[in-house]
Amino acid sequence: MRIVIVGGGPVGLMAACELRLYGIEAVVLERRPDIDPTIKAGAIQGRGVDALDRRGLADRVREAGGERLLAFQNLMREHGIRGHFSGMFVLREGSYGGEPVLPVAQQALEEVLNERAAELGVDVRRGHRVLAWDQDSDGVTLRVAGSEPGPQAQAGAEAEPYELRADWLIGADGGRSLVRKGGAFTFPGTDGIITGYQAIAELDDPDFVPLGWNRREHGMVVNGPNPGRLLLVGFDGPPADRDAPVTPEELQTALRRISGTQVSVKAITTVTRFTDNARQADTYRDGRVLLAGDAAHVHSPFGGQGLNLGLGDAMNLGWKLALVARGQAPDSLLDTYTAERHPVAARVLDNTRAQVALMRPGPHADALRGIFAKLLAHDDANRWLTDMMGGDDLRYDVGSDLDAVGRFCPDLRLDTLDGPVRLAERLRSGRGQLFVGNEQETPDVALWIKTAAEWGDRVEVTVGTGTGGGTSAEAPSRAVLVRPDGFIAWTAESEQPLTEVLGRWFGPAEGE
Repeated sequence: MRIVIVGGGPVGLMAACELRLYGIEAVVLERRPDIDPTIKAGAIQGRGVDALDRRGLADRVREAGGERLLAFQNLMREHGIRGHFSGMFVLREGSYGGEPVLPVAQQALEEVLNERAAELGVDVRRGHRVLAWDQDSDGVTLRVAGSEPGPQAQAGAEAEPYELRADWLIGADGGRSLVRKGGAFTFPGTDGIITGYQAIAELDDPDFVPLGWNRREHGMVVNGPNPGRLLLVGFDGPPADRDAPVTPEELQTALRRISGTQVSVKAITTVTRFTDNARQADTYRDGRVLLAGDAAHVHSPFGGQGLNLGLGDAMNLGWKLALVARGQAPDSLLDTYTAERHPVAARVLDNTRAQVALMRPGPHADALRGIFAKLLAHDDANRWLTDMMGGDDLRYDVGSDLDAVGRFCPDLRLDTLDGPVRLAERLRSGRGQLFVGNEQETPDVALWIKTAAEWGDRVEVTVGTGTGGGTSAEAPSRAVLVRPDGFIAWTAESEQPLTEVLGRWFGPAEGE
């Protein structure tokens, strides 16, 4: 069983790692020979942080963040804020505890995921570009340009294009996805109205505007938080040619126009140009081909939500595809991927559109920002927006009226005979988890344990003396079934029998 992932960024690598937890052969095809050094995302937040923790990667990412991470966290604590909306640093605490923001450059995250992929045995082929693909009822055939691995391959040499056969294909190859364009996907949305730049550059006057987000007559200019880091937003329409290299002259012209100063660009370390087109695939699945990350949805970077969204896609898709590919769950399980993740991305597209609207220069946007800031002074409104930005309030429709079911499960802890156990640590296997926090052998507890044992190759059981007492909210029930992606599928109070829920999410029991 082989699954090919096109795109070796964070989403593609995360998806590959998820598949390897189930023993699936995962091949990643990345057209670049190395990790792209261009400036990109600079932080992970909310559910993205939890996703890394529940696969044992959060500590590695924190280490990669280094001094920058500590400085950022201290700044957030000092001012009592969690993040910003359209450059207004007003977001405070959300409903769910845990670590709200993990500042780390995307390149550092990719290095951590690349190391993890190597540990798990993922076949990562860098410098391999997909030319075309075609699917049939049994799988997908890809035409690839690059040196096919083997004793005859020479490092850095490009051999004749070769064919690669896969049982399934995941497109994680970015906003201009070749996989998406070659399938039966539409990509509706809105065109961009801005030209933005992110850069690390040396200026003749580092203090040309105050540190932070500054609205000016022609747009927004962000100075910092690191020395030389710049973000520019101009409202003159989208760039004429997004692929053309950004020259120091172009960056300086935009910088002077938007800031209203005569600052000069002396040198550029890294720079990228972007716009705010917001588009989303109508479905994330076409037969044996699936989309994840920017291949499925694109939006502006405001609010730093892209990495969270992509990692969430990988976590939601990985275990489902693995179970279907192994023949342990019906094909219909994959339909829940689009059903659950499509609304999440649609909401991100809308809030990034709203942030662009609030950034517009002029008195109308000034008035709107003033009213918006006053609304966010109210705790309920602030918490609602904070929850939305971090994904703290996500709730999938898993067929239950109970509020806890379908939500992300807090990091529960159980006291067991072997000592305290964290849910996050147990989830690192990639399996579902039944946490039973009742030491007394009641008939219900015995039945739950016996039932879950019938899915023993897909669901692990932990029995303790009590739930709760973790790093966040108390346990929602004395018994909780948590899917591999960290969302609650069942509690002791659920209307559906545990057997029915296990069968829905994990396929038939062993031997059936």
